[in-house]
Amino acid sequence: MREGFRQSMAWLHTWSGLLVCWVLLLVFAGGTASYFKDEITFWMTPELHAGAREQVAPEVALQHAVAHLQEQEPQAERWFISLPSERSSAMRVGWISPPPKDGAKGAPRSRFKSETLDPASGRKMAAVRETRGGEFLYRLHFDLHYMPVIWARWIVSICAMFMLVAIVSGIITHKRIFKDFFTFRPGKGQRSWLDAHNATAVLALPFHLMITYTGLVTLMFMIMPWGVQTAYKDKGGESAFFEEVFPVGAGRIQPAGVPAPLAPLKPIVEQARQHWNGAPLATIVINNPGDANTTIVVTRQKTRTLSYLQPGMIFNGTTGALTSSMGDDPSATAVTRGALYGLHMGHFADPWLRVLFFLCGLSGCVMVASGALLWAVKTRQKQAKALAQGARRTFGLRLVDALNIGAIAGLPIAFASYFWANRLLPVGLPQRPQMEITWFFAAWAIAAVLAQIRPTMGMWRFQLSVGAAMFIGIPILNVFTTHSHLGVTLLLGRGPWQVAGFDITVLLLGIALAMVVRALNKREKKQAKAAAAGVKTEQGKLREAA
Repeated sequence: MREGFRQSMAWLHTWSGLLVCWVLLLVFAGGTASYFKDEITFWMTPELHAGAREQVAPEVALQHAVAHLQEQEPQAERWFISLPSERSSAMRVGWISPPPKDGAKGAPRSRFKSETLDPASGRKMAAVRETRGGEFLYRLHFDLHYMPVIWARWIVSICAMFMLVAIVSGIITHKRIFKDFFTFRPGKGQRSWLDAHNATAVLALPFHLMITYTGLVTLMFMIMPWGVQTAYKDKGGESAFFEEVFPVGAGRIQPAGVPAPLAPLKPIVEQARQHWNGAPLATIVINNPGDANTTIVVTRQKTRTLSYLQPGMIFNGTTGALTSSMGDDPSATAVTRGALYGLHMGHFADPWLRVLFFLCGLSGCVMVASGALLWAVKTRQKQAKALAQGARRTFGLRLVDALNIGAIAGLPIAFASYFWANRLLPVGLPQRPQMEITWFFAAWAIAAVLAQIRPTMGMWRFQLSVGAAMFIGIPILNVFTTHSHLGVTLLLGRGPWQVAGFDITVLLLGIALAMVVRALNKREKKQAKAAAAGVKTEQGKLREAA
């Protein structure tokens, strides 16, 4: 503390941000895309675009789904029906097949199968390509991929804690933070990067604080489990707590082994919608179908309320009588947790508010990237004399330069490759969703390796140019691979708005990257002219001296 409190906070802000900035950039990018994960999934299943214009009553869609399941898998342990929603026109059904009579029983997840149905006819849409869609990007921002989930969430939670420290210390450090927000001085080197960092940080400061803190809250039972472990020590531990507070197994009982017909679902749906004042339904889960102990669990769609809580109702599957309900009168603790979850997820937001959240997320990406670049610029200026005399960059500076190129310029290539893979891979390819994800990480790995081999300004321009071309090329690729490209959705107005919105967004992102490349080219030409002028001046002085 010899340098003073503010200077100490500056040191803390620098290192708490730099050490985890590349992971944070991935987390911010994946989380930002997650605000439109349903729309991304819809774009990545173009076979569903034509059916998006058809409006089907929930009762009709549900009747078709049950009829299909009774024909497809009448002996299943459980049936799952996901009804169409405001943001997704698809109807998916799934089931857990009974375990084999011979051999290992296996986990229920390994016996789960699902299909996409046409809500209007109930027929299986066989041509729909398999994809993880926006769900992969959503999971990526806290599960990372290719590693055990618990490790990934610990890494993300530690990075989020560093982020929170960086935000608070940054507020303390910048005593003119709001004044600096209205100041931007281009072409001034370190000063320009600091202005960009300040502006993007202050522009969405409430969002950055909210999203970081609520992100930690979503992992609070992992980060701070001691309260639950102490309170439920004699009740079965953490598993007993989660079963009591979050009854994921609600309505599940052992089958009686006595056949019984399923109760009509229309009265159940009507009763549930009346109970929730006409709110639409999200999912129907039928446990032990065709058995005397059948139960039906109905959940409500997440409405535009702040809380993330999703109430449900449990019915007797043979009589249709209501047996219990969940979430109608939550405790204050559950409401608080649900509100914090809801703030982080943004399910309460209408499309325009989600656009604002998306822009704030992009601002967060720029904030993290500019902070990493600012450290490199500062360090390079400190080494300017040595570099001018022909010395090499220090190991730390070279490593940060390479990591910056691989993360900041390479990540757009990875995202674009994921979308290109969705259009170029054969529809019936085995393990197709995993192949799309492989394209994502393979493209990113190639960009990162090239950055490590040659961390130069030329590599910056090359990778940013590739990312720009790939993003701009996505709407063009749609012209040749789908019937719902911008010429149809925007010019003719005959396509789903989600598809047009996605195409316009990636086009704008590509143009933004292209503008960055153009600015870098201008800067290089300006520096080359200045260097040439300096050489001429020096030669003139030598002639005069001679």
